[in-house]
Amino acid sequence: MVQKNLIGPLAKYFDKCVDDEFYGESSWEKAESKFIKDTTNLVLSKSGITNKDIDFCFAGDLLNQCISSTFGLREINIPFFGIFGACSTFVEALILGSMSIDGNFANNVLCAVSSHFCSAEKQFRFPLELGNQRPPTSQWTVTGSGACILSKEGTGPYITHITPGKIVDMGIKDANNMGSAMAPGAIDTLIAHLADTSRSPDYYDAIITGDLGYIGRDIVLEIANSKGYNLKNNYNDCGILIFDKNKQDTHSGGSGCACSATVFSGYLYKELKNKRLKKLLLITTGALTNSTTSQQGESIPGIAHAVSIEM
Repeated sequence: MVQKNLIGPLAKYFDKCVDDEFYGESSWEKAESKFIKDTTNLVLSKSGITNKDIDFCFAGDLLNQCISSTFGLREINIPFFGIFGACSTFVEALILGSMSIDGNFANNVLCAVSSHFCSAEKQFRFPLELGNQRPPTSQWTVTGSGACILSKEGTGPYITHITPGKIVDMGIKDANNMGSAMAPGAIDTLIAHLADTSRSPDYYDAIITGDLGYIGRDIVLEIANSKGYNLKNNYNDCGILIFDKNKQDTHSGGSGCACSATVFSGYLYKELKNKRLKKLLLITTGALTNSTTSQQGESIPGIAHAVSIEM
């Protein structure tokens, strides 16, 4: 589910596009809660699995105390874990959900996230009313929500490996340059995954990072090449895939929890089901910061979580 007036190259893959960033609500925050509520109801309906058959819900967003998830899902009547990994939250949820199933603690797990451009700008940068100039390094938070259900039984695609990320901080302090802050974490997790699995990058049909955008993607390619990994043939980023930066004026690309969640749930999942992709490594990235730490002059720690998804 995404905001309709920012329809981009992947629009045909989404279940629903909406015209109004308020989504019929009185605030952007309430709209975001409605996004995740409607998205979870939609995925439950499409799966044929009732909420009574879902053992856990792992959900999160970018707002303080994960209020979009909390208020959006307060009526879902499923055991709920609110999680925060910034823009890496979607794969964090997939990791926790798959561990729960693999450990025989659950049969079905719901994973859901949301984000909203206006609420994110208001919280992390500047109120939109100020009309601040956005530098070329900035990214556009995706207004939308993505969700999926993990199950013990089924025909695939399957999560085969997980690689939780470590916090990596290279001292970047610019809140309008998240790609640079998160890229080192993506490389750290990618190298750890390849070492743990004894795989090379060309094992995968596609290696997709979460929301590094154009600048972060270029940094990943450069660092990977310096370490002997060639990613040019199969690497891309959700923040690049979701927008046409020239037609939509989204600068360095997309970001936000919903960036990787909508690109995966809408586009990449269908590519896997149709077997145009058979082996996918999804690495979502997050900037572990807030307005308080920025005002105190702190740097922006990054993190990246990875899942291997195969048919």
